[in-house]
Amino acid sequence: MALTLPPLKHPRETPLALADIHAARQRLFHSSTDTGVERTALVPSPALSRRFDAEILLKLETRQPTGAFKLRGASHLLAAVAEQSSGDAVTRLARGVTTASTGNHGRALAYAAMRRGLKAIICLSEQVPANKVRAIEALGELGGASGGSVEVRRVGRSQDEAFREVHRLVEEEGMLAVPPFDDPLIAAGQGTIGLELLEDCPSLDHVLIGLSGGGLLGGIGAALKAIRPETQVHGISLTEGAAMWHSLQAGAPVEVEEVASLADSLGGGIGLDNHTTLPLVHRVMDHHHQVSERAIARAMLMLLEEEKLLVEGAAVVGLAALEASRRGETDPALAESIRGQRVALIISGNGVSLETLDQARALLADAQGQGQNA
Repeated sequence: MALTLPPLKHPRETPLALADIHAARQRLFHSSTDTGVERTALVPSPALSRRFDAEILLKLETRQPTGAFKLRGASHLLAAVAEQSSGDAVTRLARGVTTASTGNHGRALAYAAMRRGLKAIICLSEQVPANKVRAIEALGELGGASGGSVEVRRVGRSQDEAFREVHRLVEEEGMLAVPPFDDPLIAAGQGTIGLELLEDCPSLDHVLIGLSGGGLLGGIGAALKAIRPETQVHGISLTEGAAMWHSLQAGAPVEVEEVASLADSLGGGIGLDNHTTLPLVHRVMDHHHQVSERAIARAMLMLLEEEKLLVEGAAVVGLAALEASRRGETDPALAESIRGQRVALIISGNGVSLETLDQARALLADAQGQGQNA
C-alpha cells in the first residue's frame, strides 16, 4: 500500500536533481584528487533469496575504506568546496572542518580531511559507542604523512548537544561545518549509490534503506525516481526515537528523545531547521516500516550466519523488516509484495563491536526464555 503523508507545513523545493548526483560521481571517482571512495559491489544472496522467494541483492557499503556509506557524502562536500576558487566556504575549509556525528559520518569526515591534509574536529555525544570513537581517533595517527589532524571531542548526552559545540567552532574559530545529512552536497554523494544500483540491476523493483537523517534514502531515492520511477523506495526506522518519521507525520521537523539501540547509527534528530532531507524524503519515499530491537538483533545474527557478514544494526534494518513481515510480527504485506521481485538491501556499515553482537545474542536469548518465537 502506497504511503500517504500530510503536506509539509513549510514546503521548499527539493534542492537535488539527477545532474547533481552525476556531478558528485564525477568528483568522487574521476577528479584529480583520489578520494578513496569505492564503487561497491551489489551481490546476490542465494540463502535470503530462498527465504523470501525473491531475488535479494546486498549493496555492500561495508567495503568502503571507513566501513560505511558516509564516506561518499563527506568526501563529495569537501571536493565540491575545494574546487571553488574563492568564498567563505573555501576560507573556512583551510581552517579545518568539524561535525557532530553518531560515529560513521565522523569517521568519514576524518578520513576525507586527512586525505586532503586538513584539520578535523569531530564532536560526539556520550551515546556514540566506544568502538566508533576509537576508529575515529585512530585516523589521527595518519597525520604525520598527510599533514592533517583529527581530534575527537565528547560533548553531552545527545547529538543536539554535540552540534552546539560544532556551532561554537564555526562561530569562534571559523571552521567549516560538514553536516552529516542535511546538505544537498551530502545527499548527492550518497545518491551515487542509486546510480550504481541501476547500473548493476536495471530492473530493480524495491530498495530497502535505513532512515534516520534522510541523506542516504533521500539521495538514493532521488537517483532512482529520476531514472526508474517504478522502483519502490522503502524507508526503515526504529520503533522509538524515529525523528524523521515523526517529522514526516507532523509535516515539519520535530524533536524526539534519543534512545539506546542496536542500530545506534539511526539515532539522533534531523534538526529543527532541516531544509534538505525532510522535503527530499517526503518526495521520494514510497513505503515506511518500523523495526523492533528484537527484529534488528535477529537480522544481525541472520546476516552473520547466512552471509558471514558482521555488520552494525543500522545495516540490517531492511532485512529485519522483511523477516518481521514474513513471520507475521508486522504487516505481512511487505513480504508478500516482494515475492518474485528484485530487491536491494543497503548494507550501510560495519561499525559494530563484539560487545554489541553479544547484546544482540542476549536479547534473542531473553526472548526465547520468555517463550517468544525469536
